[in-house]
Amino acid sequence: MALTVAIAAILCGASLAHAAADAAFTQFIVSLWPEAQAAGVSRATFDAETKGLEPDYKLPDLILPGRPATGAATQAEFVQVPADYIREPSIIKLAEEGQRLMAKHRAALTAIEQRFGVPGTIVLAIWGRETDYGRYTLPYDGLRVMATQAYVGRRKDQYRNEFILALKLISDGEVTRKDMRASWAGATGLTQFLPSELYKHGVDFDGDGRRDIWHSVPDALASAAQQLVNKGWQPGVRWAYEVQAPANADCTMGVPEVTKPIGEWIRDGFAPVRGEKLKAAELVEPASLLQPEGIYGPAFLTTKNYFVIKEYNFSDLYVLYVGHLSDRMTTPQPFATPWSASTQLRTADVEAMQRHLTRVGLYTDKLDGKAGMKTRAALGAYQKKAGLKVDCWPSEAVLRSISAAR
Repeated sequence: MALTVAIAAILCGASLAHAAADAAFTQFIVSLWPEAQAAGVSRATFDAETKGLEPDYKLPDLILPGRPATGAATQAEFVQVPADYIREPSIIKLAEEGQRLMAKHRAALTAIEQRFGVPGTIVLAIWGRETDYGRYTLPYDGLRVMATQAYVGRRKDQYRNEFILALKLISDGEVTRKDMRASWAGATGLTQFLPSELYKHGVDFDGDGRRDIWHSVPDALASAAQQLVNKGWQPGVRWAYEVQAPANADCTMGVPEVTKPIGEWIRDGFAPVRGEKLKAAELVEPASLLQPEGIYGPAFLTTKNYFVIKEYNFSDLYVLYVGHLSDRMTTPQPFATPWSASTQLRTADVEAMQRHLTRVGLYTDKLDGKAGMKTRAALGAYQKKAGLKVDCWPSEAVLRSISAAR
């Protein structure tokens, strides 16, 4: 009997705490009306869409009192190696569907290329990677996501603005609440835009008076193209060139800050794969070296357009996926150099490496446990100092060396 009473008391306490938390959330939402009004949200929309709105405390990337901070959903236990992300069967399937859609939407894609200078295959590849050409159903209520992230997320100020603009999208008649399905981070539509991005880059390409990135393929693809243009897309420039790196290549040069004309890289021994001969205009294009697996796997000379796509999604693997998928729609060849069977380390181990590299002055970027460009270059610099094999990859040998040095 006493145990039953105790359990009931605990449940009652938990229920009261939940109610108090939700009351605080409701008050927070109510307090946003002046900002929403200033942004042009109607009172009717604000009241209708916030009535009964509840937070979703199961989302990633939240900071909740009394609970450990949650990381982003993409922060896997193990470092994702390129071969796991850029899977050949997936690329083949999406490239074939992309070819079909290229024919189906040829008129819109031709008009997009003419207006924005962005190849149709690039925007198709973004659509394919983001939502499987619209076949993937986004799992969350976008308004609820942005309200929760604005209330207890790691980036409250950013999502406070996104929540207001999400309400504005509904108020302006751009989308209904029902159709504003989103990822856990609030990105919505066929080509995955946050509300602020839609207001900056959205295009009504089909002329129906709405920037409908949820149902209109022309609007979604043109909006993706406009976003790339606004971030610096250069017409007529490829995203990257796959090359064979010379045996004496210094992998620590693989950072955006080290940029040379493509012709100079070629003179230094970085040969375009399959004997490709580049035009004179291509040889003067500035490019950076990218070796996603350090000295293992494919190597690339990346142009400014590579970094423009990276503004769409900051992951190097994302850009490689989109760029390669775009190429495969017209040239059905895999990378000339296969990915290696590189060992996966735990994300926590790579973060420990980053912490040590920061302490010894070799790394100044964020501690995220990911083997990105700057982490790989810093690892290579450490390997040089420690007398290890310089491969710019987070290996067990580097981890043992760093552990011994701590």
